Amino acid sequence: MTQVTEHGGGVWSIKVPIPDNPLGHTLVHVLDTGRGPVLIDTGWDDPEAWDTLVAGLTTIGVGITDIHGVVITHHHPDHHGLSGQVRESSGAWIAMHAADTAIVRRTRQSEPGTWLAYLAAKLTAVGAPEDHLAPLRAARATGRMRTLPGLRAALPDREIVPGELLDLAGRRLRAVWTPGHTPGHICLHLEEDHPANLPGRGRLFSGDHLLPGISPHIGLYEDPDDATATDPLGDYLDSLERIGRLGVAEVLPAHQHAFPDAARRVQELLDHHEERLTGLLALLATPLTPWQLAERMEWNRPWEQIPHGSRNIAVSEAEAHVRRLVKLGRAEVVTGSAPVTYIAVCRVRPPATPFDARRATQHP
Repeated sequence: MTQVTEHGGGVWSIKVPIPDNPLGHTLVHVLDTGRGPVLIDTGWDDPEAWDTLVAGLTTIGVGITDIHGVVITHHHPDHHGLSGQVRESSGAWIAMHAADTAIVRRTRQSEPGTWLAYLAAKLTAVGAPEDHLAPLRAARATGRMRTLPGLRAALPDREIVPGELLDLAGRRLRAVWTPGHTPGHICLHLEEDHPANLPGRGRLFSGDHLLPGISPHIGLYEDPDDATATDPLGDYLDSLERIGRLGVAEVLPAHQHAFPDAARRVQELLDHHEERLTGLLALLATPLTPWQLAERMEWNRPWEQIPHGSRNIAVSEAEAHVRRLVKLGRAEVVTGSAPVTYIAVCRVRPPATPFDARRATQHP
């Protein structure tokens, strides 16, 4: 059954299914403009997803050939997967932030074997056991894995420039760069009065950056050719605070459901990650590899029940958090460790001066 929600003011959402995924669906948003409807994300490249998208558009009186443009919040296949098929059917342009376009281009130029070799080497370096690495090596040796999600994703033909209004006739949609979930993740601020007169500054299409009941995955930015020590979690936390200051009336995310009070949700996520960092510091009282950290972290199920592929994601998230601790000077690499091992930095605080002691007893 097609599930379409009208949000008012020329905005709709369509629940486009994601195959074999607990998220269930991507909310593809449709924005009416003076030059024709524009999609915000498109959904997974799958026949059922395509049929659902087309049927949903028909429900609101739009044909797939009417689509004027596609704005992508980030490159992941549940958001960008159907973009190429939409463009082939309608001639629509596709817009994406340059950092994520670079990932699409690099992925298109890669073969599955290259990615599997990189992943096996990376997991070896962070302490993954041999029984986890063996299937990756076997898949590469036999050529069994001939494709990966997003391997042939459409190359965008327009760049989303942070801070600028998109070229949409009759609408004020401003790009807000929110790296963290991906390096080029974009939120889109619809700078128009809320159709139900909710208090606040317009509406926000938040992609995966801000979801009502889920903390999005924050792992390392994967680039086999770049040895830069990026800080995705630091990027994400900074981006969250920037979104919190917008004061939007309503958030239209790419999963779950629309919700008000973005500032409250931002604070919940900031608190969540601070608690997780504090928990990791406690674990790092003794030296641990990122794999050992991931085994000990709290997930939505016991580690023994987490599937093989999801363990790779969990370890990447553990790495992003420990890298944040290193950036903050609260943890460090154990010199010469292989696989790489981290330990908390214990600081001895100097005695407080009388002035410091007085300040410590006062409220701000």
